[in-house]
Amino acid sequence: MILLTHILIAISSIIYTSPLLVHPSRTKLRTSYILIAATLASGTYLTILNPVHMLQTCTTGLVYVVIVSAGVFIARRQLIKREADTISTNI
Repeated sequence: MILLTHILIAISSIIYTSPLLVHPSRTKLRTSYILIAATLASGTYLTILNPVHMLQTCTTGLVYVVIVSAGVFIARRQLIKREADTISTNI
């Protein structure tokens, strides 16, 4: 059951990051952070339960973290830039 939950959280996180790049917001960023943390926590739990596939698991987890973190990083930069532009136009 935890494996299915882990997979669903990871896929949701990847899918959620795509629209985040188009329309970033603080709420969406927080949600994305929570999804990443939940994926890492459940992945760590699964690795502890079954350490036999640790190399494959860690490699896959690292690829996931890099892809989703890059998307979140880009979205965060876009949000900061947009907020800075809004502030400068209001002055």
